[in-house]
Amino acid sequence: MPDDLWYLKKKGDDKPLPSKRHGRGSRWRVRWTDPITGKDRSELFERRADAERHENSIKADISRGQYIDPRDGQITVAEYAEEWRKSLLQRKNTAANVERFLRLHIVPVLGHLPLAGVRASHIRSWVLDRSAVLAPNSLHRVYSGVLAALFKSALVDRRIGFSPCLGIRLPELVDPQYTIATAEQVHALSEALPKRFGAVPIFAAGCGWRAGEIMGLEPEGLNFLRREAYVRQQLLNVPKAPLRIARPKTRTSVRTNEMADLVRLTMARHLERFPPTTVEIEDETDDPRRPVQRKAKLIFTLENGKPISSAAWSLIWAPAVKAVGLPAGYGLRDLRHFYATVLIYGGASVKTVQKALGHTKPSTTLDVYTGYWPEAAAQNRVLVQDALTVASADGATLASGQDQQ
Repeated sequence: MPDDLWYLKKKGDDKPLPSKRHGRGSRWRVRWTDPITGKDRSELFERRADAERHENSIKADISRGQYIDPRDGQITVAEYAEEWRKSLLQRKNTAANVERFLRLHIVPVLGHLPLAGVRASHIRSWVLDRSAVLAPNSLHRVYSGVLAALFKSALVDRRIGFSPCLGIRLPELVDPQYTIATAEQVHALSEALPKRFGAVPIFAAGCGWRAGEIMGLEPEGLNFLRREAYVRQQLLNVPKAPLRIARPKTRTSVRTNEMADLVRLTMARHLERFPPTTVEIEDETDDPRRPVQRKAKLIFTLENGKPISSAAWSLIWAPAVKAVGLPAGYGLRDLRHFYATVLIYGGASVKTVQKALGHTKPSTTLDVYTGYWPEAAAQNRVLVQDALTVASADGATLASGQDQQ
């Protein structure tokens, strides 16, 4: 039972004697041993009923294996977010995005609150607040990938007893609308760019590579005899960090793409006119924790021989997009969509498109390109019609509307 700090009861005394703190401060003390750390814990209460309630709750949590040190939840969201962020095992680009999302969208709104004090009402208010500055798809990304993940980690760490990110309604996702360039526009982009970059849109549209994969391409990534291009690395752009050669985005991003004759000839002419430039650059493909300095022969570089950063490429690319009449913001990722739709309309399966693009799961391919598979409804109608027709044994069809007794 709780200790009475206002009275001392010595052995052999029938009546407890007033202590030195009698009448001052909280009277009742609850003591227990933290089952996780083994340290002694205590908390003071003014009323005995409150102390007994807390003691019973602590004992029940310990017996159920659900004990949480009340002081752990007093850390602020900002403090725990920084602790959580540094503990994550992530690729550099992902880590940079998490840091940015926390700094711009979570800490300014929720960072001052104690971790255990965040309620679902706070999260709903956050959703309303961020809806004013983030598109629905971006809001889902920040919420699911960072905010909800942060509180899930706090729950697993036993910093909190429940996650406030339960039953939260987010704005409906908006299906992305991709601009698929025509073949004429792809060639027009090639013509509008400076000559040393003219092969980039042809290669992007012909192989479906990501921007970093293209900018990190070296001669051994091309096999002209076999008509193949190999994704084995990328040029990694991380904010406030030097450019470096790194592993592809995911394990499935390591892939082989066939080169059509036009793509093969375009790349051959590019290499003949603009031989690969040797640059000193860090390479972390073997071990991201221990990058090594090496000489890389990059096929695409700036005129000064330096690797092409995202910022530098946008300055080169944007005028060409405008000249061709494509919408502002049209990028190499859209030529990747061009490549995917060419495969889809050519009858390629989901698995084929998935492998060609380096998607981790077929569901990713379906989520992005479902609307691009042609004549799906008509194909379904034919399948059902054929099944119903074959199902009739006497020559009459179920589809005709005749009664089948």
